[in-house]
Amino acid sequence: MPLFDAVCTAIGTAGTGGFGIKNDSFTSYSPYLQNVTTVFMILFGVNFSCYYLLLLRRFGSVFRDEELRMYFGIILGSILLITLDTRAIYGTLEETVRHAAFQVGSIITATGYATVDFDQWPSFSKTLLLCLMVVGASAGSTGGGLKVGRLMLLLKGTRRNVHRMLNPRKVELIRNNGTAVDEQILDNTNAYLAAYVIILFTVFAIISLDNFSVGTNFTAVLACFNNIGPGLEQVGPTCNFSAYSVLSKLVLCFDMLAGRLEIFPILALFSRGAWKQY
Repeated sequence: MPLFDAVCTAIGTAGTGGFGIKNDSFTSYSPYLQNVTTVFMILFGVNFSCYYLLLLRRFGSVFRDEELRMYFGIILGSILLITLDTRAIYGTLEETVRHAAFQVGSIITATGYATVDFDQWPSFSKTLLLCLMVVGASAGSTGGGLKVGRLMLLLKGTRRNVHRMLNPRKVELIRNNGTAVDEQILDNTNAYLAAYVIILFTVFAIISLDNFSVGTNFTAVLACFNNIGPGLEQVGPTCNFSAYSVLSKLVLCFDMLAGRLEIFPILALFSRGAWKQY
């Protein structure tokens, strides 16, 4: 890879920013370069505290980390399912796995590179990619999305609520890596999910005024809000957002900023109390 390409790719991969200097993103690069980038996209989606623990040689703490196990479990499961779903499209199993792994790593970490036009994949594979857009990478990484850590707490909270319905008198703590999670953290996680859903559908309704298809509008919002880059259909990996109106572009800019700053700092800017205080 030329030096300029290598520097841009390294920065885009490390920051999961996905700045590609070619119109075809990563399609024209060799399989070796695609595989190397796949590995490092996924590694930069790991919680950086795990790397600190590795430096301290606390390998057991890293391997027992629930978020890390869930993160890699989601990635491996998605690669397997997409490989099975797209096997007939490509000539060899190696090519199928390579493209599936690259796109899974690119989407879940919000890097946004592409080696193929995944908008041409079967509906099941595209649906999995949309789910990965929402899930995102680990907390404490450079990735975007809802974050695996929050998803894990939400799932555990849902399970506890079901248990409470069956056993109202039972006291059950939610634990993460063996440590009880403070109820305030759970409340904040639920509030984040509520804000996430409200903003998602509000922006979706606003940009629908441009009269594009539901798939284009919804994936445009997901791609911007989760800092992914490409969506599907008219905002797919071979397209862009240029056809949207000025209003839609401004709203999507808000989406990108809100998603990158974890929503609440941006919402605070619109709070009257914040302006009065400062």
